[in-house]
Amino acid sequence: MSIELIRPAAHRDSPELKTLVSRDCGPEGCEVDWLTSRQHEVDLDIEEFNAFALKEGWGDGLPLIPPTDGRVRRFLQENDRYPDEVIATLPGNVEATVEKIVINAVMAGAPPETLELIIAAITSIADPDFELYGVNTTTAPVYPVFVVNGPIRHKLDIPFSYGCLGGVAGSSASIGRAIRLIMRNVAGQLAGVTSQTTFGSPGRVAGIVTGEWEEKSPWAPLAERRGVAGNAVTSFGTMGTMNIIDTTSHSATDFLEMIGKSVNYAGCNCFSGAVPFGEMLIAINPICAQIVGRELPNIEDVQEILWKFSSVEADYLNKEHRDQLEGQGRIRADGRIYASPEPKDVLVFVAGGLGGLHATGFHTFGTSLSQTKPVAEAVAAEPTPA
Repeated sequence: MSIELIRPAAHRDSPELKTLVSRDCGPEGCEVDWLTSRQHEVDLDIEEFNAFALKEGWGDGLPLIPPTDGRVRRFLQENDRYPDEVIATLPGNVEATVEKIVINAVMAGAPPETLELIIAAITSIADPDFELYGVNTTTAPVYPVFVVNGPIRHKLDIPFSYGCLGGVAGSSASIGRAIRLIMRNVAGQLAGVTSQTTFGSPGRVAGIVTGEWEEKSPWAPLAERRGVAGNAVTSFGTMGTMNIIDTTSHSATDFLEMIGKSVNYAGCNCFSGAVPFGEMLIAINPICAQIVGRELPNIEDVQEILWKFSSVEADYLNKEHRDQLEGQGRIRADGRIYASPEPKDVLVFVAGGLGGLHATGFHTFGTSLSQTKPVAEAVAAEPTPA
């Protein structure tokens, strides 16, 4: 069954992105710049502050930068947002204002120029179809991975080559950590309290913020294929990363068969009777992508083959699982169970270094659907007529 039939709201029209207008009101002397968050008198010694932050429940165990009044105001001054602007409503009916976002971004060490990307990411996971409440509270180790498209990859130095999923020095780790702190401190995710995650994941510290290597992709960028051209971010609730290596295959179909068969393990959420469907996100490194692209210039053909091979014979699962999925109509006429309802639900992007033929699979969580949102850009304000 198509996701559109299960969740028709998934393809509702998104509101148009509001063009930002430069606001020259600095951090002093403008009423709209007044900060409303409760302030604390604390020792700014880094060790003392981090002990205080952990006691207050703000910390994630790594050092935080104290979000002083001056730091928060300077961050706001370099951007074009009012601090009381509500960006999204997060679980618990909590409003994520620009001020709250900036405070967490400062603590995470994210530079001011990353604000619009962080805002777009928060907007994406706040979309009802992303199901952030479920992502926050589940027993699974799920966290958002973000794929960035457009020129902003270069402006913010978002990695899309070697080590792009973690370990590269730069702003991506602080962006991901800022989002994770917002999920903790604003959206209220706390392991063992509001979150029942059994094991958790290293990705719950800084998440993953990666770019797509558009310049080496034989296909249109991921966000553009999802209807958002230019600067954009796609969020995907993932259980983690699965590395796939294939140094033997030569043809496009052989590579895609290996990738598809690698991600279809029995215990993944996509074959769980607890959820009616799932998506799959797959990163293909540029060397492999160019081999595949020469034979399959249409991304839809790539998705079709991956979808075909990321399925299992119903008899592969034991009787209890098989009976449950059969009762849900998940066993197709060909006797197979597919990881996602349709080929289009296998999302593909190009990233990674050039050192070997690798791919990475990201398994979905429950009924959380990936979201793609534009990243706003400010334009200069029109001069006031004399």
